[in-house]
Amino acid sequence: MSAGAPVYPGAVIGVGNMGGAMAANLLERGWPVQVCDLVPQRAQDLVQFGAAAFSTPALAAAGREAVIVCVVDASQCDDALFGPQGAVDAMQAGKMVLLCSTIAPQDAESLARRLAERDIDTLDAPMSGGPARARDGSMSLMVAAADAVFERCKSLLDALSSRVFYISARVGDGARTKLVNNLAAGINLVGAAEVLAMAQKMGLELTATLDVIERSSGQSWIGSDRMRRALAGDLAPRARMSLLEKDTRLAVQAAHAAGFAGPLGAAARDVFASANAGGLADLDDAALLQWLSRSP
Repeated sequence: MSAGAPVYPGAVIGVGNMGGAMAANLLERGWPVQVCDLVPQRAQDLVQFGAAAFSTPALAAAGREAVIVCVVDASQCDDALFGPQGAVDAMQAGKMVLLCSTIAPQDAESLARRLAERDIDTLDAPMSGGPARARDGSMSLMVAAADAVFERCKSLLDALSSRVFYISARVGDGARTKLVNNLAAGINLVGAAEVLAMAQKMGLELTATLDVIERSSGQSWIGSDRMRRALAGDLAPRARMSLLEKDTRLAVQAAHAAGFAGPLGAAARDVFASANAGGLADLDDAALLQWLSRSP
C-alpha cells in the first residue's frame, strides 16, 4: 500500500479460493476486513489472519465502506446483496459494492440499478489470475464504474491488485471484458488439452511435448499452468470445471447478444459442458486432459 493511502473498513462476501485469498491479502496489508461465506468454516479460517467472521452478509457489511462480493454466480450475488440478511440491509447511502464475480453483463447492470435505488455505488470489477495471484495482489481487476466512484475506491483497488484495468464508466463493461478474457482462456485450455491428448495417442512423452510447446508458437499461460498440473495428477480444484462451463456459456450468450458468432467459442463451451456433465464438475479444470484422453 502506498504511503498515506487511506485504509477503510471493508467486507468480503464469499471467501472461497479467490475471495479468501483477496481477504488474506488485504489483512496482510493492514486493512480491517469482515468476512462471510455460505461455508462458515471458510470465514473462520481467516480469523487467524485478523478477519472478523460473521454468519450473514448483513452482519459482515455493517459499518463497512466497501463490500466485495466474490461468489459463484449472479444468483448468489443477488442473495448476498438483497436476500434475507443481505448486505444492503446494513449498508448506508454512499457506500460501495465491488462485484468481483464472473456474471453476465445484464446481471451486473441490474444489480447496479437496484443498488443505485439505495444510493449505493457499484464497481463492476471481475477478477482474473487464480488464487495465488489474488493472495499476492498481482491478479487482474477489470473495473467499470463512474469516474468519481473509481477514484474514491482506488486505494482499495490498488491494495487488491497491481493490475487494475479501468475499462469504462459503463457498468457491465467489466463483465463483458471478463467474459472475453475467459472465453480466450477456455479456448486455449481446450486446445492445450486436445493437443496433449493427441500427442498421447501418437505415443509421445507428454512432459517433453509440453516442454516444446511452452518454448514454441503453441505456448499459452493457461495451457502450461493447467497441463503441468494434469501431468502431475494434481486435480485439486483451484478453478473448478464448473466455473469455466459457466463462463464459456455466458461468454457465448454475450457474443450472441452482440450479434457475433465465432467458430471456436461455442465449441469450447460444448467441451466444458460435456466434461461438467460427465462427472468432472468439481475437479480442477486441468482435468480436461483426462476427459479428452478417454474420449473416442
